[in-house]
Amino acid sequence: MSRINKTAIGDIEIIALTDGATQFGTELFPGTEETVIQDILAAAKTETIDTNFNAFIVKSGSDTMLVDAGPRDLFGPTCGFLKDAMEEVGIYADDITHLYFTHLHPDHVAGALTPDGQAVFAKAQMFISEADYSFWNTQTFTDDTLLQWQKIAKTTLAAYAGRTEQVKGGDTLIKEVTTLNLPGHTPGHMGFRVDSGADSFAHVGDIAHSQVLQFADPEIGIAFDIDMDMARTTRKRTLDMVTADKMTISGGHMLRPNIGRLERAGTGYIFKEDH
Repeated sequence: MSRINKTAIGDIEIIALTDGATQFGTELFPGTEETVIQDILAAAKTETIDTNFNAFIVKSGSDTMLVDAGPRDLFGPTCGFLKDAMEEVGIYADDITHLYFTHLHPDHVAGALTPDGQAVFAKAQMFISEADYSFWNTQTFTDDTLLQWQKIAKTTLAAYAGRTEQVKGGDTLIKEVTTLNLPGHTPGHMGFRVDSGADSFAHVGDIAHSQVLQFADPEIGIAFDIDMDMARTTRKRTLDMVTADKMTISGGHMLRPNIGRLERAGTGYIFKEDH
């Protein structure tokens, strides 16, 4: 089974890497009635709330940037295939010149660490948003899950210390690739956009963990959002932007074929594969 999907945006090559997959329960969407969820699933002709864990390679000139790194072995045997996906396109750890984390949740950073907390990408310059860097370094948590997430975030920052650059919305990562500010899921949650030639692409991060539910009804939030109201506002604004601007899109949890465009459908959106 192939774990990759490619597109070209002007002079920039983007490769989606599927690290793995899992399913969510309806309890992870608080505030949304079970009947609403079941109606959306039925309309989509599915019975399960499926999600993927995606990483991305962005190639610009001599730069090869990895965006996110998957959950490694943290989520069981259906995940942790980043290395396999990279090898499918002939890219190896030492080929990565830049490493950009959209945020520091475990399913985005664990694949950049060995089990003993060392850096996998020994030659990469790391980018992380100023707000996420500050949040995970300074917050005091009492929830056990958030404490574990903070431990992994701090381990990641320590592993790449000395070659970490903190960025803000609109900053350049590599040529023709800039950060896209998407607050709410975490305070410093970001995606990225590519503008090259006449083409544009938006990586919309984790604004939707279930595209079937949250594209059909952008009001639906997920329990993983630190600020669910802000995440909802960000999701609606971003989906409106990429649709109005006819941008090619992908994201951290989009299902294969995972690169395409959105079209408005009533109060929501439908995703169509980019040909």
